[in-house]
Amino acid sequence: MHGRPMSLPSPLSFPTGRRFDLACLGRLAVDLYAQQVGARLEDVSSFAKYLGGSSANIAFGVARLGLRSAMVSRVGDEQMGRFLVETLQREGCDTSQVQIDPQRLTALVLLGLKDRDTFPLIFYRENCADMAVDAQLISEDFIAGCRSLLITGTHLSTPTVRAASTAALGYAKKHGVVRVLDIDYRPVLWGLTQRGDGETRFVANDAVTAQLQEMLPHFDLLVGTEEEFLIAGGVPDNLLASLKRVRQVSAAAFVVKLGAKGCCYIPGAVPERIEDAVTAQGERVEVMNVLGAGDAFLGGLMSGLLRGHDFLESARIANACGAIVVSRHACAPAMPTPAELAHWFSGTRNPKVDADKQLAHLHRVTPNRKAWNELCVMAFDHRSQFFEMARDAGADESRIPELKKLLVRAAEQVERSHALQGKLGILCDSSYGADALASATGRGWWVGRPVELPGSRPLRFDIGDSIASQLIHWPAEQVVKCLVHYHPDDEPELRLEQESQISLLWEATRESGHELLLEIIPPRPMTAPGTADAAVLRSVKRLYNLGYKPEWWKLAPMSAAGWAELQALVAERDPYCRGAVILGLNQPLEDLVRGFAQAGNPIVKGFMVGRTLWVDASKRWLKGEIDDAAFIGTVAANFATLVDAWFAARAGSKAAA
Repeated sequence: MHGRPMSLPSPLSFPTGRRFDLACLGRLAVDLYAQQVGARLEDVSSFAKYLGGSSANIAFGVARLGLRSAMVSRVGDEQMGRFLVETLQREGCDTSQVQIDPQRLTALVLLGLKDRDTFPLIFYRENCADMAVDAQLISEDFIAGCRSLLITGTHLSTPTVRAASTAALGYAKKHGVVRVLDIDYRPVLWGLTQRGDGETRFVANDAVTAQLQEMLPHFDLLVGTEEEFLIAGGVPDNLLASLKRVRQVSAAAFVVKLGAKGCCYIPGAVPERIEDAVTAQGERVEVMNVLGAGDAFLGGLMSGLLRGHDFLESARIANACGAIVVSRHACAPAMPTPAELAHWFSGTRNPKVDADKQLAHLHRVTPNRKAWNELCVMAFDHRSQFFEMARDAGADESRIPELKKLLVRAAEQVERSHALQGKLGILCDSSYGADALASATGRGWWVGRPVELPGSRPLRFDIGDSIASQLIHWPAEQVVKCLVHYHPDDEPELRLEQESQISLLWEATRESGHELLLEIIPPRPMTAPGTADAAVLRSVKRLYNLGYKPEWWKLAPMSAAGWAELQALVAERDPYCRGAVILGLNQPLEDLVRGFAQAGNPIVKGFMVGRTLWVDASKRWLKGEIDDAAFIGTVAANFATLVDAWFAARAGSKAAA
């Protein structure tokens, strides 16, 4: 740290009592990141899709850090535009000012990761939606409700977006909103390089410098890399001279990003040496991907400044955010959460970011994710049982897929009748239930899908041991469900083989991003009467000891004391666990209802029951004794009975408490 600590100057006094902390105006695009690290972009064979665009990344990052951000931009009226809007909304970013363009398409960017210094990218931005932001639609009332407005340099590069930016800046000045410019210089977006050359970060150009300097007086804070201040100042190869030129036209405070060296702060006169500026040292980490690091930095900086921290503390947060993101594959999804930053600054983190298991776990479980506080799940992921029913009924095996589609309709009926939106789920396989699974996915249900080979002990997967190669084809919302017949007192060879298979599954889901549900059932010969709860709890503890933290546990009904012990264990080992759900084991409805009465503990989120609901009706349907409507009605009635019993038991537990 050089220079002496100092407080923020008065130009960065943020107003209070506003609806939004930060509004970001600028690029909002889809990033397609190469999944093959080390390949030329020409040789890349697959891409991962993320939210992108510098302004959007900053808005996303600030929202992830817990502030009230908003996006001002424009997307196409198509799937990619909706993806971007929904992604921002899920993170808590306001999208009321994202315009919908009926004619233009949402912008795309293709990005590669060749090596630590080579990151080829191609901008697909010919007449794209976010470069057509309509100045007439910029709302003065909205801008007046913000504490700060951040604009990126791309939206000063053409008359249309410059007009929109100018309108927003005018409203911001009128209402005392702090105005921030991320210079964000991309020569290709100013028409200075070949269209495919998005990687080049600096091309000197007097016309660009003139256009930037015309706008610089309208900002209170300017943020940029050394190269970006060179284009703003117009003195190539001389940073200090460029900074002095910028100071001639702007009274704004400067934050100069110095890469691995950190960043410096110049609120007033430009010093004779850059080393004399107040400087926050950078973080030393292994670089995987520099793309988006600047956006992460600025998101962290703004979150600190808006919370009232001085420059040095804000820059400390900013440098940490940038360091974390450069060590990860993507940009926006790589942004850290407050829990990650707390771990980063705790003094206990692993110096190698990609080897820090706790940081990786926090990154997985602490971003905003859909809440499942109560869950009523119809399970029909069974395979061997449906085959046996069809055989016993003399029905062709080809009828089973149709039967499973009817079960989806039964679940849908109860969702409507019992207002289960956000509480309904299904467990369904892809062997017989591919069509049913597809129809249930994408409608806001909890959807689980099994991977175990039915009846296997030791555990085997029905899609082969190369399970990671299969999960990449699954929709992200589908939860990986795995039933394991497991007991900690198994013979060592068997236990180790079981645990080895669970390890394969654990690593696969960490890589693919899918949530994991482990269903633990101790073998009956190993559980004497009254010992089942203890066996399950020992199993859960053993798997935690091995480092596995599944999002869900699926367990047989336990006593109230057993659930309380589970709650204490989960709170100690993984407080971010989603919770436990009760399995059915083909018990009569009455027995399940009695089990619900013991499950008032908040660790229990609901139930996942199957055969109890549909075995008898399925047999009759397969024999032709009832039609589709009767089958759906019977199963729905059974499911509704269980749903009513669950909520009644829940209400009784709350009343007793």
